Amino acid sequence: MSNELLINMTSHETRVALVEEAMVTELHIERASERGIMGNIYKGRVVRILPGMQAAFVDIGLERAAFIYAGDVYENTNEYGLMMGVDDEENVAIEPEPGYHIDREVPIEDMLQEGQEILVQVSKEPMGTKGARITSHISLPGRNLVLMPAVDHVGVSRRIEDEKERKRLRELVQSVKPQGFGFIIRTAGEGASLDKLKADMDFLLQLWEQIIEKKNKAPTPSLIHSDLDASLRAVRDLFTKDVDRLIIDSREEYEKILQFIDLFMPKLKPAVELYEEDEPIFDAYGIEMEIARALGRKVWLKSGGYITIDITEALTAIDVNTGKYVGKHNLEDTILKTNLESVKEITYQLRLRNIGGIIIIDFIDMERQQDRDKVFNALINALQKDKSKTNILKISELGLVQMTRKRTRENLTQTLGEPCSYCDGEGYLKSRTTMGYEVIRAIQREISDASTHKIYVRVHPDVADFLLDMEHEMIEQLERRFEKRITINANSGFHQEQYDIRSE
Repeated sequence: MSNELLINMTSHETRVALVEEAMVTELHIERASERGIMGNIYKGRVVRILPGMQAAFVDIGLERAAFIYAGDVYENTNEYGLMMGVDDEENVAIEPEPGYHIDREVPIEDMLQEGQEILVQVSKEPMGTKGARITSHISLPGRNLVLMPAVDHVGVSRRIEDEKERKRLRELVQSVKPQGFGFIIRTAGEGASLDKLKADMDFLLQLWEQIIEKKNKAPTPSLIHSDLDASLRAVRDLFTKDVDRLIIDSREEYEKILQFIDLFMPKLKPAVELYEEDEPIFDAYGIEMEIARALGRKVWLKSGGYITIDITEALTAIDVNTGKYVGKHNLEDTILKTNLESVKEITYQLRLRNIGGIIIIDFIDMERQQDRDKVFNALINALQKDKSKTNILKISELGLVQMTRKRTRENLTQTLGEPCSYCDGEGYLKSRTTMGYEVIRAIQREISDASTHKIYVRVHPDVADFLLDMEHEMIEQLERRFEKRITINANSGFHQEQYDIRSE
């Protein structure tokens, strides 16, 4: 099956879907009114140092101050090398040069001072009430290379596995790079010629010169450099040799992409297509159905089992259930098959929904150790396709898998949804029975007042039905006991947990 990169463009929104073997594995959405700031470079001012947290708040001109940790600050070019452990553009580890050493023990109060101006790059989007996370380890991604302006170092993405190719690429870049600058060869650079690498390098170096020139003239705080828009980022980062076609439904953006490809990857130009059919592109390729499925809490497996995904502020909990699947032989085989099937769906949903942070997976309990090993190994293998960095621990004695996945932006639910205005994000409401008895207790407190002659109660219609039907005897008993009239009215405009009691 072919792999395709689909781009849906409107005046207000850009949606990018990466389809691998007929499955939507990545979905990126950027709205004109909410454009992301990941990768943007700002000239900021330190507003507060927090020695106890080894962090600082920096004003970069946004609504909320950004924060920077000590490990993301450098005071000289040696400390800048802290970033050598990871290629943030591809989320894969980078192999450092032999003997490369990093000193991580410099306190943040010795590197930054309040009021100090600092050039920073956004490494994590603002999420919820938290401001953006920033770093002073600036990196500029190109098609084949990532420029690191203050490190004299060359790294190669570990996704390039052939040792001869790794050595060739490193030597080519070393032979042409200017002293004092560092580069990482990206996965897309595998097989690239010297001319192609040099062209990418020259472009990035020129871009860096423009950034420094603007930084020297710009006020503080201010935006110095903005990353590419969603469609061009998709072309740069996702349109690799593994993708057979790029299909876009906007002629204007199609022309812009062709110009970009002419400059950086002309060989891929024949694979770019303009979609001009009447049916919306995401409908034609089944993407809309996948988006709807990705917003649901429950995901069904082909066997009849299902998984539930609950995203909380602290972590994401994923539970595996046999559901309608009853198996054919014995219980252990049924459980093993369900767990193995769920592994594929779980890893797929993690990528599609862009779930990050701490993740707890509760597989169905397995008695046999060999079954637990099969499921764990299947999970490890499935996660190898994930571009985001993951760490995973062995299945615990409670049958839980604990893992982390790098989080750089909001997940799909946060991007497309908002907390329910009715339940305020709780997911549950007090039942009509609970509310009914709560109202009765409130009536008892009010009716005992000697100055009260009549009680008027307004409640949600479901609660009113409960009081007038199921508990009418208790209401009548209160009226007889206190010799006072109780009138209950339904108000459809009330929240189920809302009520109003007035006395005369």
